[in-house]
Amino acid sequence: MAKTETARYFCSACGASSASWAGRCPSCGEWGSLEKNVPAAASAAGPCKAPQSVKATDVLPPERISSGSEEFDRVLGGGWIPGGVFLLGGQPGIGKSTLLLQTCGRMAGNAGPVLYISGEESSAQIALRARRLGVLSEQLHLVCANDMAGALESLPGKKFLVVDSVQAMRADGEGGWPGSPAQVRAVAQMCITAAKEHSVPAVLVGHITKEGRIAGPMLLEHMVDGVLTFSGEDYSPYRMLRAGKNRFGSTEELGVFEMTETGLVPVGDVSGLYWNKAAETVPGVAMTVAVEGSLPLIAEIQSLASATTFPYPKRTGRGVDVNKIQLFSAVLDKRCGIGCGLFDIYVNVAGGLLLREPAADLALCAALASAVRDVPLSGKCVFLGEVGLAGEVRPVVRLSRRLQEAARLGFKQAIISAREEGAGKPPLEVVRVSTLEDALKAVIL
Repeated sequence: MAKTETARYFCSACGASSASWAGRCPSCGEWGSLEKNVPAAASAAGPCKAPQSVKATDVLPPERISSGSEEFDRVLGGGWIPGGVFLLGGQPGIGKSTLLLQTCGRMAGNAGPVLYISGEESSAQIALRARRLGVLSEQLHLVCANDMAGALESLPGKKFLVVDSVQAMRADGEGGWPGSPAQVRAVAQMCITAAKEHSVPAVLVGHITKEGRIAGPMLLEHMVDGVLTFSGEDYSPYRMLRAGKNRFGSTEELGVFEMTETGLVPVGDVSGLYWNKAAETVPGVAMTVAVEGSLPLIAEIQSLASATTFPYPKRTGRGVDVNKIQLFSAVLDKRCGIGCGLFDIYVNVAGGLLLREPAADLALCAALASAVRDVPLSGKCVFLGEVGLAGEVRPVVRLSRRLQEAARLGFKQAIISAREEGAGKPPLEVVRVSTLEDALKAVIL
């Protein structure tokens, strides 16, 4: 007798499965999120094709399709790939629909007809937004329905597809409400199959949970070719577009947009967002050049040292790992004789920029030393180097690109490692140092 498949319960919040129903998900703790899912009978598998050599296929690289925005194209790796499917996630109200509607409007005028499927808004609402953004076009076709199979019947002949959102659509033949793990998987698979069958680039919009991850099963992110994240602060008009996964390009690129009354506008000079260009210099401020993908950014590291009478001084950082502050405070004390143990130290990276790369180590050490000694640094100098526990200054990647950006913005001097070999003919004065102590002597001591 054939074994009967039993029903399982899946959490609509995290995708975890359970053999029995419970009021609270045992994995994420969400209440009322377990939904019953009866697995469908397995379909008969088709005949397996004979293996073929990769060289014998002689496949030419597909020609990329521009999104109409250089900023967007750079994050994608040069544009859309026909048949490629991307998942776009972001907080509610961050501008995901605005970004995609603008993209559809541009591509409708350049590439051809596009299809925008919405399961959350009516045609009148989308048309009203399109009019405000100035992207009304006869080539922009709208389908406002929750039936995924019916909506995809309009895909043949289109050059681009947007599904807003994958949690709002419903696939016939699958149990559960729209947004449940089974429905999300089925809807995503239908979109991926249709996009690759018709060689149409597609974007699926995904909701974000309170933990900051895309709602639904983790399998969703594995199914698609790329995962894009659209983020920003509530108090700032600027939005950041990153690729957390990209089978067709780099995942290190950063796209910066500004939200205006007429939509999202690419930011031309990104370095200006994180540098206030103050005329007067104050102690504790050091400049460096960070690199996000191929985009160089001038970063301003601010440090404040306040005397304390407590035996355990405080270390606080925003935009910099607190462990780095503690580490380099010890390096300054041991290798350079600059005692930080009597001061509470606060570090901030201006503009909300997050510095992870080691190229900013030298600038952080210079800012700490300047704050402790209460001596200002030159406003026309940038610090580029990784600092080790022995106090040595090590080379950084893409030095030439960093120096060119610093020179373009008016900096006159750069402190770099003496072991750097790829600087070539630098566009500004370069001071080579072997140790952190040598670097501080050149600017402070």
